[in-house]
Amino acid sequence: MKIICNGKEMAVREGISLEDLIMDLQLNPAMVVAECDNRIVLREEYAQKILSEGAVLELIRFVGGG
Repeated sequence: MKIICNGKEMAVREGISLEDLIMDLQLNPAMVVAECDNRIVLREEYAQKILSEGAVLELIRFVGGG
């Protein structure tokens, strides 16, 4: 199935959770803020949030520096 992630079309497997997608992208879920279809998803909901065809995601990653 296809979703839009940060403005780019992406093919993902059916039934994938937001948490699994974040892990597949090699990101740390604790360091990512996710918006799905114009709604912020709470971090504790990542595992239960199943993505649907055409979902629009914005993933924002925190990066530290000094």
